[in-house]
Amino acid sequence: MSTILITGGTGMVGTRLTEILIEEGHEVIILSRNPLSANLLPKGVTHAKWDLDKKWIDPQAFALADHIVHLAGAGVADKRWDKKRKEEILNSRSESGKLIVQTMQSVPNKIKSVISASGIGWYGADTSSTPSTGFTETAPADAQFLGETCRIWEQNIQGVSEFGARLVVFRIGIVLSNTGGAFVEFKKPIKLGFAAILGNGKQHISWVHIDDLCGMFIKAMEDQTMHGVYNAVAPEIVTNKKLTIELAKSMKGRFFIPIHVPAFLLRLVLGEMSIEILKSTKVNSYKIQSTGFHYRYPTLSEAIHQLIHPL
Repeated sequence: MSTILITGGTGMVGTRLTEILIEEGHEVIILSRNPLSANLLPKGVTHAKWDLDKKWIDPQAFALADHIVHLAGAGVADKRWDKKRKEEILNSRSESGKLIVQTMQSVPNKIKSVISASGIGWYGADTSSTPSTGFTETAPADAQFLGETCRIWEQNIQGVSEFGARLVVFRIGIVLSNTGGAFVEFKKPIKLGFAAILGNGKQHISWVHIDDLCGMFIKAMEDQTMHGVYNAVAPEIVTNKKLTIELAKSMKGRFFIPIHVPAFLLRLVLGEMSIEILKSTKVNSYKIQSTGFHYRYPTLSEAIHQLIHPL
């Protein structure tokens, strides 16, 4: 079994990925600013310290790792975007990537692969020239804030390849999970009986169930033929309206009222972040499918059913 070093390991994806890795018998080291005492952690999990400001990672933890999963980054949708927040979103991704590369250069290690998160914000919004099957990994980065953030995010982790590690980057879609992220927000008004369709509801959403996303990270560690960029999305692309109504039916049956939340209201409340909520982005999953990856939840109905009615 392997030892996996995870940045951002206490977040939504990192927590679930850690659970799955431990179930499979791996050892996990989570990098944290304030490591917990060993007796407070599950068996097979340890915490080690890192400090982005001081540009330092515990060298012993780094030396033990067989693989790195790089998830660190301030939440894009956690707060309203002002200048300070946008700097935090960008710097948390760009500086952590630089630090991993610098540490690989300075600390003797046996790291076989680095699996890094990125986002489908790379692509920006659909245009008339977007293929009907969605953006592929070869499309250029969008010039807006999230596109530029993803470009720098990916650029700053590239250097690990110079030190013998195989690099895989996943551009992650909207993650469906009961423990955080957009899915939890979608559920809130439905619990009150309202299916809140955002804007006109026609915007396309490229999504992925959290367990399939974790499965992609694990496959990337194990499959030595994988390298480069992959879109981490489900094969089925849906509209905001379809996702909202299907979720409402699963939660409430027929007992809900569909309502449209006007775009101008979202812009007023959320500011610049509303652009991301209202834009349509179709993203192609063919490349990850070509690796032989098996989705547990390839369709929205399967994903929602598992999340709302787990066994």
